[in-house]
Amino acid sequence: MRVHVGGDHAAFELQQHLVTWLAEQGHEVIDHGPTELDPQDDYPVYVLRAAEAVRDDPGSLGIVLGGSGNGEQMAANKVEGIRAALCSTVELARLSREHNDAQVLSIGGRFTAPELAEEMVATFLGTPFTGEARHQRRIDMVRAYEADGTLPPLS
Repeated sequence: MRVHVGGDHAAFELQQHLVTWLAEQGHEVIDHGPTELDPQDDYPVYVLRAAEAVRDDPGSLGIVLGGSGNGEQMAANKVEGIRAALCSTVELARLSREHNDAQVLSIGGRFTAPELAEEMVATFLGTPFTGEARHQRRIDMVRAYEADGTLPPLS
């Protein structure tokens, strides 16, 4: 699978670890940066490129990383059509794919050991969307809102 990766200085070491690990697992990794540690870099520079690449590359998935993963998730979610999930457990990574059809996994490098990151990434990449009607209905509601501001009807 092709995996687009982007992050910042706060997760630079974890990002480099995952890029190598993903390649060892047989994935095609596109590293959108950073390529060197710069404590003054800005995550939107790399995260937005990774999220856009996922959007423009059907069948691919993405991993974005930062200190907490919060800003990276928020930035990725600004890319039209992208659903990014901040995950801190393997179960959250699984559910983000099964229920939300998330295309981008956000990880907080300051809070996630490399071994846990590997487990979350493996689960995220290996878990398909269930396609259940209730989950698709909810995704469609969000897409409609994203497209034209249409709020879902009140129950």
